Amino acid sequence: MDNQPKEALRVSLVSIAVNLLLSLGKLLAGLIAHSGAMISDAVHSASDIFSTIIVIIGVKLSGKAADREHPYGHERMECVAAIVLAVVLLITGLFIGLEGARRILDAQAEPLPVPGLLALVAAVVSIAVKEAMFWYTRAHARRLGSSALMADAWHHRSDALSSVGALVGIAGARMGLPVLDPLASVVICAFIAKAAFDIFRDAIDKMVDHSADAQTEAAIRACVAGHADVRRIDLLRTREFGNKLYIELEIALDETLTLARAHAIAEEIHDDVERAFPSVKHIMVHVNPDEVH
Repeated sequence: MDNQPKEALRVSLVSIAVNLLLSLGKLLAGLIAHSGAMISDAVHSASDIFSTIIVIIGVKLSGKAADREHPYGHERMECVAAIVLAVVLLITGLFIGLEGARRILDAQAEPLPVPGLLALVAAVVSIAVKEAMFWYTRAHARRLGSSALMADAWHHRSDALSSVGALVGIAGARMGLPVLDPLASVVICAFIAKAAFDIFRDAIDKMVDHSADAQTEAAIRACVAGHADVRRIDLLRTREFGNKLYIELEIALDETLTLARAHAIAEEIHDDVERAFPSVKHIMVHVNPDEVH
């Protein structure tokens, strides 16, 4: 458990380093090659640095131990970080979209410049790097169960998609349709807005005690029902608390069992579920008597 914040921090630092180099490279390529789409893409990559810092803060705060004021821990701070990240992502996308629209409107007054070959090369490099960062960050987010890190992974994917838009726009502009370069910025805006919405919705679900998905609940039921002494499951409730899971469980046992034996069975099931599902932070097991027929 103690290694999770450290691993998340290591992934975030790699992300910051890559985004810093990439955003500087794309900005230079955009300025030299006169590509508004590439400059917009550079701004998007630069915003990733800020969003990753938000992730680091969220992971750091969520890893704090429970205290008197917060007896259930601080896991929801990751959700707060993800919400802030979604807002930043949306603002960045709107800025890029409005700038692209402005350049399209201004094209009526003065011709748009044709982007140079350097902008095209930068777009290809950006797609490859950001897609690799998406898979790298997502793999760690899944293993750690980190919503903030997962949000950062999708930020990488949105950047890769925006670079695809930039690539299409730049290539089209070089083939005689210069309006496609600023139009690509508007398309990039739509991709970014979609990613921001998905991140925001996932974080809100976890903030309002959303239940675990059906597949996870079915797996928990199978784990409990597999115990030889469990006659039936009377109740199973789950709720996500940040990146952790809380479970309320009621099981029916033979009513002739001693209190000590019933308690021991409940403890066994408690431990089995926590071993099988590392994301479970707490499980309450209640025992109901089942009449002998």
